Amino acid sequence: MEFLAPIDAIFLLAESREHPMHVGGLQLFEAPEDAGPDFARSIYERVLTEHEISPTFRKRPATWLGAPQLGWSEDPHVELDYHVRRSALPSPGTFDQLLDLASRLHGQLLDRHRPLWEIRVVEGLNDGRFALYTKMHHALIDGVAAQRLMQRTLTSDPADREIRVPWNLPRRHRDPKPENSRLGDGARNLMSAASFGPKLARAARSALLEQQLTLPFEAPRTMLNVPIGGARTVAVRSWPLERIKQVKKATGKTINDVVLAMSSGALRSYLLERDALPDNPLIAMVPMNLRGEDDTEVSGNKVCAALCNLGTDVVDPVARLAVISESMHDAKNVYKQLSSTQAMALSALTLSPIAMSLLPALVQRTAPPFNIVISNVPGAREPMYFNGARLDASYPMSIPFDGQAMNITLTTTAENLDFGLVGCRRSVPDMHRILDHLENALAELEDAI
Repeated sequence: MEFLAPIDAIFLLAESREHPMHVGGLQLFEAPEDAGPDFARSIYERVLTEHEISPTFRKRPATWLGAPQLGWSEDPHVELDYHVRRSALPSPGTFDQLLDLASRLHGQLLDRHRPLWEIRVVEGLNDGRFALYTKMHHALIDGVAAQRLMQRTLTSDPADREIRVPWNLPRRHRDPKPENSRLGDGARNLMSAASFGPKLARAARSALLEQQLTLPFEAPRTMLNVPIGGARTVAVRSWPLERIKQVKKATGKTINDVVLAMSSGALRSYLLERDALPDNPLIAMVPMNLRGEDDTEVSGNKVCAALCNLGTDVVDPVARLAVISESMHDAKNVYKQLSSTQAMALSALTLSPIAMSLLPALVQRTAPPFNIVISNVPGAREPMYFNGARLDASYPMSIPFDGQAMNITLTTTAENLDFGLVGCRRSVPDMHRILDHLENALAELEDAI
């Protein structure tokens, strides 16, 4: 049995019918010109012939001495046709029907008696495209690793018709390190562990005493910070990356700052529509990737958390962007002092009180540690193809939970930024309106600069 890391185990232990703890995505493809009407079906049939399954895709929750969810066991007989399925939209096959299907699928729990992943080929869209909906348990993989995994199934060559599936990707060969190098790595890890306490103490003092970090439980209570049900709503839209780049260039901020400012403006307008905007600014938890470019590990979670002041109390969009940029800059400065292990530990220290929000009775009685999670996951910057079909969009879907009724995640697909919003169907009414507010927030920034 392979024991789980503590952060991975939390996603299993916290899961319930109301809180599915998987991440997912909806990829839209345009079939090649020479494709026939059965192109999507042929892809489905071809991927089912890939019977070799990597260890990550064989993992299922194990029990040990009667205690569940302490580790992974390996399923020796994976039923591929259970994990990979085919669906068709009823006529007329609209995009809204596709989102309704994705909403239902994203609200359904994964079967814990099997490896915790599913993929669905969806056809029947009236514009001729087809979709892939995927989901994997967050205990198994984080968003960055999942994105990298799916990217490796694609190619930049439209003539390449080789089928690559996430459960059987070719291994990336890396030169083995010499023994003395591995010993050196071990010594460095020991030194990092030895220096962990003093560095964490300095970082905590910097964050808490010098107020460089936005702190948990400073967030105001909003209509988004309530207990949730199990049904989900998904809303998606794409924006040209060039528009965000122009705002970045004119203001000297980062792309992520501009994305956070779009989200802040959208949340401000959405809450104003409902006479529900608090006087104090909303706080976002912004995951930051700790994986290097050469990190090929696909399982587990390697992220830290920054709390960002969204400046929703500021009317002027450029001034609001400045507040967001300063807040993220301060958070990054603190984390730069630490190794990845120490950064994850400080994140756990900063956000440890959030465990109380997993108890529904406490959600209404305590201030939220933050108001919303907003995550920007790196994606492909060039056109990508799957068996000759061009990837038009890749909408990420993440996890709402008690006290956090909506999540905003985005990624890059060629020249676009693809936003995926996932919310509690009961708690976040008319969530699609936030897409319009995102557009308005970006237009306000463009007009202002």
